[in-house]
Amino acid sequence: MELYGYFRSSTAYRVRIALNVKGLDCRHIPLSILAGEHKGTEYLKKNPQGFVPYFTDGDVAMGQSMAMLEYLEEEYPRPALLPEDAMGRARVRQLSGIIACDIHPVDNLRVLKYITDELGASDAQKTAWYHHWILEGFKAFETLLQDGKSGDFCHGDQVTFADLCLVPQVYNARRFNCSLGEFPNIIRIADNCNKLAAFIQALPENQEDAT
Repeated sequence: MELYGYFRSSTAYRVRIALNVKGLDCRHIPLSILAGEHKGTEYLKKNPQGFVPYFTDGDVAMGQSMAMLEYLEEEYPRPALLPEDAMGRARVRQLSGIIACDIHPVDNLRVLKYITDELGASDAQKTAWYHHWILEGFKAFETLLQDGKSGDFCHGDQVTFADLCLVPQVYNARRFNCSLGEFPNIIRIADNCNKLAAFIQALPENQEDAT
């Protein structure tokens, strides 16, 4: 089992947490996004999108972190990262989608680089862009956490995909100095997660390529 990633990649971060929760032995192969190693010829043969993470398990290989989470959940079902009931699974996937589909795609490094390098956005405009999408997504996320179905974690007292997506996004929001005071449930849940060994081990600063 191998995971190609970058220590600050929130998508690789969520997969690292899943591997840790499930106690799976995985070789981590760091790629420097800043140095463009994810655009190298050999890596593009593996993953034509040129993104991280990229995951292999024997003959199985894939890009896209949410596909990796689904694969790990089906192939290595215990400990479970999805609830047993259909409605619970749907709720967790809805929460996960706010992060994985709505916030992350517009706030990742390649988008920020494009709006500055190609569209001429200033650093202040780039920061405003980043904060806007984080705060918009977190407002919806925070509201959904108030439906009575959350507990210590996003869905009851079980760590799920939603927590795996939320924690890296909170980490990035703090790194970019987003004001999170209006999101008490998000902060409470992220802090609960970050007390667990699986999350601590997955922290960007605890990776071998951390700089």
